[in-house]
Amino acid sequence: MRHLLSTKTLSQGEALQILDVAEDMAAVSTREVKKLPALRGKTVVNLFFEDSTRTRISFEAAAKRLSADVINFSAKGSSVSKGESLKDTAQTLAAMGADGVVIRHHASGAPHVLAESNWIDAPIVNAGDGTHEHPTQALLDAFTIRRRLFGDRSRGRDLDGVSVVIVGDVMHSRVARSNLWLLQTLGAHVTFVAPATLVPFGAETDWPVGISYDFDQTIRDTRPDVVMMLRIQSERMNAAFFPNAREYSREWGLDDARLASLRPDTIVMHPGPMNRGLEISAGAADSAQSTVLEQVTNGVSIRMAVLYLLMSGDREVQP
Repeated sequence: MRHLLSTKTLSQGEALQILDVAEDMAAVSTREVKKLPALRGKTVVNLFFEDSTRTRISFEAAAKRLSADVINFSAKGSSVSKGESLKDTAQTLAAMGADGVVIRHHASGAPHVLAESNWIDAPIVNAGDGTHEHPTQALLDAFTIRRRLFGDRSRGRDLDGVSVVIVGDVMHSRVARSNLWLLQTLGAHVTFVAPATLVPFGAETDWPVGISYDFDQTIRDTRPDVVMMLRIQSERMNAAFFPNAREYSREWGLDDARLASLRPDTIVMHPGPMNRGLEISAGAADSAQSTVLEQVTNGVSIRMAVLYLLMSGDREVQP
């Protein structure tokens, strides 16, 4: 694996390898000294053309725990705001000796363009491109599900037979797309629940996913192991996709009543940031079934694993 651009192209073996190495990284993170020397002397560039808190800080923490040097690049206040192209930015980073690039970009496909070019000779990690994909988010979600379901027996396990319901703004969600491809590869059954206006065209026929427009009926029919709520991405909407916030919350939000209708062991997930009171209630977000903070913690372990596998040349963790 030269780059990590998409979960759609990950084999089950590659996905399980990342998840298993992340188990080792999680163990490292519990030590008093939370560092490995694996990437000492290497430089990781966080190249972010969109705003981010969790993902950027998580990648920075992951790189530093592997002893890499980190350069954080933000498009705001840089030459990009003056019209510099992605090519010129990449060539500048190459001249500075970047050994790995983590890129978030508002344009779908930008990480693929960077990886397929000869502008920079370094592994590229997609940290979110437009509405296309967000592979490390899907990996940390799968890692979280596996740990909740199997505990100490997680290593080497896929998610065969696990029922996952993903609810909300599927149309604009790169998280939903990456989770669909990865969870399907790992053997899970995925159902999208959303207003008809927020289901991507062709999803019903072209994607390996169940489609529902009725959240309550889906809960009754599937008795899901996992319910994953998606953020309403109003910044990507240029039209009215539902009448108002109150109606959306009533029909497709995870409120306290819907939480009570779930199995007691059903996992509640959200990639963040959350719109409390819209797609998820405070009671659901803060419940014992919620994994929201675990997902943040596990994100560091997953991103350590990805950087380690792409940049160290090793396939086993050397403490």
